[in-house]
Amino acid sequence: MTHNSAISKARRGGLTSFALALCAALSLLTQHASGDEPNRQVLVRDITSIQGIRENMLVGYGLVVGLRGTGDRQQTIFTVQTLANAMQKMGVLISPSTVVVKNVAAVFITASLPAFARPGAKMDVTVSSIGDAQSLEGGVLLMSALHGPDGQVYAEAQGPLLMGGYAAGTGANRKDVNASNVGLIPQGAIVERDTSVDLSGFKTVSLLLRNPDFTTATAIAAAVNLEFGKPVASALDSSRVDISVAEASAASVSTLISRVQNLVLKVHTPAKIIINERTGTIVMGGDVKLSPVSVIHGSLSIQVVTELAVTPGIPAGRGGTPSQPVVVPETTVTARDAAAQSMRLDEGANVDELVNGLHAIGTTAHDVVAILQAIRAEGGMQADLEVQ
Repeated sequence: MTHNSAISKARRGGLTSFALALCAALSLLTQHASGDEPNRQVLVRDITSIQGIRENMLVGYGLVVGLRGTGDRQQTIFTVQTLANAMQKMGVLISPSTVVVKNVAAVFITASLPAFARPGAKMDVTVSSIGDAQSLEGGVLLMSALHGPDGQVYAEAQGPLLMGGYAAGTGANRKDVNASNVGLIPQGAIVERDTSVDLSGFKTVSLLLRNPDFTTATAIAAAVNLEFGKPVASALDSSRVDISVAEASAASVSTLISRVQNLVLKVHTPAKIIINERTGTIVMGGDVKLSPVSVIHGSLSIQVVTELAVTPGIPAGRGGTPSQPVVVPETTVTARDAAAQSMRLDEGANVDELVNGLHAIGTTAHDVVAILQAIRAEGGMQADLEVQ
């Protein structure tokens, strides 16, 4: 939308002169965002969520049966106790102390309940062994209740497990591929309780930013106001934008949310570097800028080599005493202090230039971590540095 069309639309909506000026300023701001500054176009749905509309975590406990001798062992007491309780409900009384089975495993079942799930809807569940079972391959989950944080039962799960790995052999000849103690049951749970959210009672639709940022929140509010031709949205802080349902005059809250979520705006990517020192992983945004800086990298290599020298023994002779060969270790220490490697970055250098320069002087991933921390401490890097 151009600057003139934004003002014309605002006039048709009967806005005040202040609102007209606001729309014009927002239009100019949108045009400015398409300049040289690093940004990317995204949908509002990709960077926000709706307050009050979310998934809920469910968890349950159950038994997996039908295993090929790879279930829990005798010392896993809760497995045989659960089996005895299940058999008792079916009219069969057994003593847990006398039960010896290897085809049963105790498991936890986890699932995510969708925001608008209604009774009869199906969802996937993940089944994980909690005992000492070797594998759940080929098992079937018996009917188990899934509970929410409030302790209520929201779904029932049952069905055969789909495994992403397997285990074969025993002892030193055992071969494990991926995880054989965790399985998935596609559409294995049926919702039993209505947890759908009533949107008709919403007076305000609150957008929550996944990555809080004042500029992005302001841009979302501006895009919504331009879309509806009047001030219906406001940015409360860096992570929340409120939209008035009454002011928007939408046919329904669902229509309002759909219209807002499909808006396109330009989002500025924050300059940030994430470093994991344990793995040597470094993730840097392409918009990270560096001030003029020089980097000198030296390498001290110390090599210790031990060789075993064999001294021959004395053979047996007349009146002599024979001796065995003697092994004498000979240690050689070699130290090499390589010449310092240097590189220089000019004003406005980006990540590509930094990475290429560091590779050119032969740095490893752990060397790069130390160099980046030093550059950040010196003030030569305009970015947030997060060390994990």
